[in-house]
Amino acid sequence: MGMSVTISAATEQDAESILKLQYLCYQSEAELYGDYGIEPLTQPLDSLREELAGGTVLVARLGDEVVASVRGAVDADGTARINKLIVHPRMQRHGLGGRLLDAIEARLGTEGEAKSFQLFTGHRSERNLRLYRKHGYAPVSQERVGERMTLVTLAKGADTAAYATSA
Repeated sequence: MGMSVTISAATEQDAESILKLQYLCYQSEAELYGDYGIEPLTQPLDSLREELAGGTVLVARLGDEVVASVRGAVDADGTARINKLIVHPRMQRHGLGGRLLDAIEARLGTEGEAKSFQLFTGHRSERNLRLYRKHGYAPVSQERVGERMTLVTLAKGADTAAYATSA
């Protein structure tokens, strides 16, 4: 009998596990863009602990193991900024990323009173773009951040958060 994945708020004790998972998950992004200096690969543990203390961080666990995570915070204008949605490579393509995205939207929408949601990914990150589109996000801007990468910002209104659309 297999274990089921549970999603809950991250705790201070999860910081190291989240950071290790983040490092593992962003290897493919770094390879895709030829840049191993991207922020998720260089973020110090203290910075992650600050995010845990000041924002909303969710984790997905398989038993005691953290296998996925996502972060978000609502700013003064009501925009919920979602970032660092990560899923362990062996757990990808099973709907866990979508479940986490739905969970953070629900949390930020009720606790943070979000009016809209925004996230970003690199222009070559097709799997990420596909997931975000499937969940109702649409591109709103692009910003070139280096020779090899353009960040695509996607957004949707909070009124559409509860409804995942199919692509």
